[in-house]
Amino acid sequence: MSIQLQYAGYLNTPVLWLGSGPMQLKQLILEKVPTPRFNQTLDGNYRLGKLVERFVAEELKTYDHIEILVENLQIQRDKLTLGELDCLLSVDGRPVHLEVIYKFYLYDPHVGITPLDHWIGPNRRDSLVLKLNKLANKQLPLLYKHETEAYLDEFNLKADQMEQLVCFKAQLYLPYGQEVHVAPLNADSIYGSYVTHDSFDIFKVCKCFFPRKHDWLVSPHAAVDWISFHEAQKRLADFHQQKSAPLVWIKHPNGAFEKVFVVWWNQV
Repeated sequence: MSIQLQYAGYLNTPVLWLGSGPMQLKQLILEKVPTPRFNQTLDGNYRLGKLVERFVAEELKTYDHIEILVENLQIQRDKLTLGELDCLLSVDGRPVHLEVIYKFYLYDPHVGITPLDHWIGPNRRDSLVLKLNKLANKQLPLLYKHETEAYLDEFNLKADQMEQLVCFKAQLYLPYGQEVHVAPLNADSIYGSYVTHDSFDIFKVCKCFFPRKHDWLVSPHAAVDWISFHEAQKRLADFHQQKSAPLVWIKHPNGAFEKVFVVWWNQV
């Protein structure tokens, strides 16, 4: 699938919250512009997170009031890497440290207590709360470490004069057929639903497509090689055995599309 479709998918994903967010984390809010062309040539095999960082950099170049000072600035102490600052910017002349995040979260009411606790990764190995804690307690405080000072000096920057923002986007998926009040998160971040492996047969009259992970960014469309429900079941058996939850595009007989995760765990 084309990188332009992936880029458009990233651009069309809203930020995960508006206004003052969890742990007082502030989003970088950009005025929406027509989808530009993605003009970078990417070498190598980019992980999805790194690909999104390239998309963010390309997007920022379309705004005259934003200047990228440096990207992926590794902070080291005696050749030991303490961490990385995703991006240092000048926004309307003011210095900004920006961290970039793009995630996929499923709502499991059986996890945790607070509304934010319920959002977990498709394979239950990560969660929204874990990521927020890492941002607030590790990634953003890196700016103020003594070792970072020398790196900032190269750009005539002082940590205490910088604003810290995030570009935190995510696709949210709800238990199939259920409505969930997702506040304080952005309801526009709801992209689809999820079902268990055992209940996938509710789609037995549908066609299916298994996008590769980079194409999880993309909105479903007709121009792919759709397979039958029975072929999809065979593929799902392999995912289930590996305890891996794939994203599946579903095409209904009436031509409607939806995005559905098929999970190997059963708390739905």
